[in-house]
Amino acid sequence: MKTEDIDKNLQEAFEDGKHISPILPEGIKNYLIDIDGTICDDIPNEEPERMLTAAVYPDALVTLNKWYDEGHVIFFFTSRTEAHREYTETWLKQHGFKYHGILFGKPRGGNYHWIDNHLVKATRYRGKFTDLVEKEVTIQVFDDGKHE
Repeated sequence: MKTEDIDKNLQEAFEDGKHISPILPEGIKNYLIDIDGTICDDIPNEEPERMLTAAVYPDALVTLNKWYDEGHVIFFFTSRTEAHREYTETWLKQHGFKYHGILFGKPRGGNYHWIDNHLVKATRYRGKFTDLVEKEVTIQVFDDGKHE
């Protein structure tokens, strides 16, 4: 799916008879993927000159490009700043990553807790990209009485 096709594939959604934000078709995922330490060597923002020579993690390249080819939405969500855009895009292109966009300026420091009105699933990268597998885990949720 090309970037311009993302909006074309969104489906209308309703709640209590009113339009709400559109959703992706069944089976299509929005992947938000970190860059440093997840698809390549971990390079701090203070050393941008190293960003062009970071070693790519081959399993990340293969897996992300496969997901892209399957029609999923691939966005990089990085703590790099807009000042690092040129280095980042050059490096991604040199290594052949397929993606739809990059979101810069993610807060640094880890310990992320994402709150959203849409379903969010988080997967911690621990050294290897593969197809995702089912696993039961304990998570923190708002006490809304639904716990889906």
